[in-house]
Amino acid sequence: MANKRDYYEVLGIDKNATDADIKRAFRRKAKECHPDLHPNDKEAEARFKELNEANEVLSDPDKRARYDQFGFEDPMAGMGGGGNPFGGMDFGGMGDLGDIFNMFGMGGMGSQQRRNAPRQGNDVRYDLRLSFEEAAKGCTKSVEFYRNEHCTTCKGSGAKPGTQPQTCTMCKGAGQIRQSGGWISTVRTCPGCGGAGKVIKDKCPGCGGTGRTRVKRTLDLKVPAGVDDSIILTKRGEGEPGINGGPAGDLNIRIVVRSHKLFRREGTNIRLDMPVSFTQAALGAEIEVPTLDGKVKYQIPEGTQTDTEFRIRGQGIQQLGGSQKGDLIFRVRVEIPKRLTDKQRELLRQFDENSTGKEYEQKKSFLDKVKDLFN
Repeated sequence: MANKRDYYEVLGIDKNATDADIKRAFRRKAKECHPDLHPNDKEAEARFKELNEANEVLSDPDKRARYDQFGFEDPMAGMGGGGNPFGGMDFGGMGDLGDIFNMFGMGGMGSQQRRNAPRQGNDVRYDLRLSFEEAAKGCTKSVEFYRNEHCTTCKGSGAKPGTQPQTCTMCKGAGQIRQSGGWISTVRTCPGCGGAGKVIKDKCPGCGGTGRTRVKRTLDLKVPAGVDDSIILTKRGEGEPGINGGPAGDLNIRIVVRSHKLFRREGTNIRLDMPVSFTQAALGAEIEVPTLDGKVKYQIPEGTQTDTEFRIRGQGIQQLGGSQKGDLIFRVRVEIPKRLTDKQRELLRQFDENSTGKEYEQKKSFLDKVKDLFN
C-alpha cells in the first residue's frame, strides 16, 4: 500500500470535488494516457490502470466514503462487493446479492433513492468535417446539432398544462412493489408507472408525455490549429439537461479531416510526391515545391535519383496546443518522357554511345553482381 498514490492526487482534484468534477478529471486524464493513443507504452498503460482504479473508488459514493475514512486500510475492502461480507461467494446462480436481500425484504429503498437522485444529462456527439487546411491551421466553425431538452410547454413534467402527474395508485409513489410469500419477500419495479412513482393521465401535446423535445442548437466553435482525424473536442455543459437537477451533459465533437489532393499527414509532418523531369534530375534544378502557405523554391542536386527525399523545415503542421511546426518532406519522382521527337531520340542515342558506364552506379553494381554470380 505504501507505493500507492492518493486517489485524489491521481485524478488531480481536491477532496471537496463533486461527482461532475471527478467525471471531468477522469476524462481529461484518460486522454493523456489511454493505451489506444500510446501503443506499446508500458508507462502510459500503468498510469491508465492507476487512473481507472482511482475513478472506480471516487465515483462510487460508498467506496469514496470508506476511502476518505480509512484510506487504503479499509477494513471492509477484503470482503468483496464493496464491503459486503457475502461478496465473492457463490449462491448457486441466485443472481446479484441485491436481489437476494430483496427476497428477504431488506432491499428496495436504496434503489429508489438512487433513481430519484440528481444525474448528469446525456452527452451529445457531433461529427465535424474539416478540410486538410482547416485542420492544419485552425478555424472557426458554426456547429448545428440536436439535443433533447425540457419541454417548454409542460416545463418537463410531461403533463398537459393545467394538470399534474398523479401519484401511482399501484405502488403509492414508491416506484416499487413488494410481494410476500410466507417468509420470503421480493421487490420489483412497479409496472404501473415504470418505477417513476407517478403516472401522467393527460399527456402534454408538445412532447407526448415524455417531458422532453428535440431541439436544434447552434454554437460557434474555435477549432485549434493542428487537430487531426478522430480527435474529440469537448464543450462542457452543451449536452442534454440533467435529471432531477443534475448537471448537463457535454457536447463531444469528433473531428473528421478530408483527404488532400497533394499532401499526406504524418503527425506534424506533411509528405508530398514531387514529379521532376529526367533532365532536372540529371542536371539538378531549382524547383517550386507547393506548401500549405504557397510555393517554395528548392534546389535539387545533380544526379538526383527517383524516390530521393528532401525536407523543408517548418513547413509542416503546427503542434496541437503548441507553437512548433513540423516539416514538409517531399519525395522526388523522376518522370521518363513517353513521347519523343526524332531529334530527341537521336540526342539520347548519342548520349548513350558516349557514355563510359560510370554515370550509372546502380547499373554497374548490378552487372558486377551478375558477373560474380556466373563466374
